[in-house]
Amino acid sequence: MRSERSWQNALGADPTPWLLDSKEPWSRYRTLRDLLDRPEHDAEVQLSRAGMLAHPQVQQLARTTATWGERPLKNHNDASHPIYACATLADFGVRANDTGALDGLETGIEAVLSHQSPEGAFQTVVLIPQRFGGSGEGAWTWVLCDAPTLLYALLALGLESDPRVRRAEDHLAGMVTDNGWRCAAAPEMGKFRGPGRKKDPCPIVNVYALKALAQAPESQTHQQAIRSGTEMLLWHWQIQAERKIYLFGIGTDYRKLKFPYVWYNLLHVAEVLSQFSHVYGDARFQQIMGELAAQADVEGRFTASSMYRAWKDWSFANKKEPSPWLTFLCCRILKRVYGEGKG
Repeated sequence: MRSERSWQNALGADPTPWLLDSKEPWSRYRTLRDLLDRPEHDAEVQLSRAGMLAHPQVQQLARTTATWGERPLKNHNDASHPIYACATLADFGVRANDTGALDGLETGIEAVLSHQSPEGAFQTVVLIPQRFGGSGEGAWTWVLCDAPTLLYALLALGLESDPRVRRAEDHLAGMVTDNGWRCAAAPEMGKFRGPGRKKDPCPIVNVYALKALAQAPESQTHQQAIRSGTEMLLWHWQIQAERKIYLFGIGTDYRKLKFPYVWYNLLHVAEVLSQFSHVYGDARFQQIMGELAAQADVEGRFTASSMYRAWKDWSFANKKEPSPWLTFLCCRILKRVYGEGKG
């Protein structure tokens, strides 16, 4: 149940005017759409969106997606891999029908859609060293720490009606267990499994899976999977002082604000959980919200406390100045939970 207090009250400030003055068209566009609820046909929305699609940095991300399949994924926290360029375009609000404005986007989307496993998951060229149970060579396959990110991107790009995407949704929802999603991979991967207890859930897989299913049309099967996954993340928060799960801990690094959404951290988990209203009244979730809001400055702005070197030229990687994009993301999370209030 949503609290009666507003997101501005929860934050102690309203940085919306500052966001609207941003030089970043993606930050202005999403602020207008998600914080101010402006319709897509609004003139200011359209102007900001056109600026986003024409921006050189966004254009470069689209060209990067066109290289899909050329570079093996060796580490799932490699922020420079094209999988995260594709996901970040989706985060910004790019859609599949923007291919006329973004050179390379159509090529990238078709490359992803054309590599679907017999099980239903979309595939990536993955290279797992022999010492970790892999072949040591790049091959089209899937593991649950990459396939859900591809599904998220396709859904957020607006391809939810594509039968291949629906099949991937059903496959992902069907992989859940009673304690969330565990480490799993394609049959051809043999006995490969991440470094954790066999029956433990994998925290980052649950984040990726929930992020994807939050974009999918609702179904009873999805709801059961979602509740299992959200409880897994809240349980991990609850037992954070006891042990790590699959080497994922909740400590200082976890609490650092960092974008893109690549790995397991406070912002990524808050972004995902905030899309499911059934967790809002949970004390564990409210603790997460409190820790997120506490990172704002007195004007309600957020600054990165960590960064990926591959994204060093973006404002959200600047650890010295408030980031419009990070500020928007945190405000949107708080708005989902607390709304605009009643007055």
